[in-house]
Amino acid sequence: MHQENSRFLPDENGSKLMRIIQETVPGRQITLAHIIAKPRPVVYQKLGLNPNVEYTNAAIGMLTMSPGELAVIGCDIATKRSSVELGFVDRFSGTLILTGSISNIETALQAILDYSQKTLGFVICPITRT
Repeated sequence: MHQENSRFLPDENGSKLMRIIQETVPGRQITLAHIIAKPRPVVYQKLGLNPNVEYTNAAIGMLTMSPGELAVIGCDIATKRSSVELGFVDRFSGTLILTGSISNIETALQAILDYSQKTLGFVICPITRT
């Protein structure tokens, strides 16, 4: 077999399929900290978040962190430091979604970033906003 073809696997029709291997390397970092200010109701619905929200001053906060277990610590910090609700927590992918007022989401995200950087020595990203 030619070396250039070693990346491809034949399927049942004789066509060649590319084999892709994805790996995640656990780091000590927060790669996304984003606030969606005043999202439209459809965003809540599509994400499966609480639809009974007063949307005029609402926000969604999203974080992606590695290792994924930091999402558990992040939701603990967020709920203790600010009046936010947990929309979604995944300790395997490191995804955390919070809902609440714009100011409470901002406070929660900043508290998570501060703790992660100052106490745990993580690399963090800035908070972005739309």
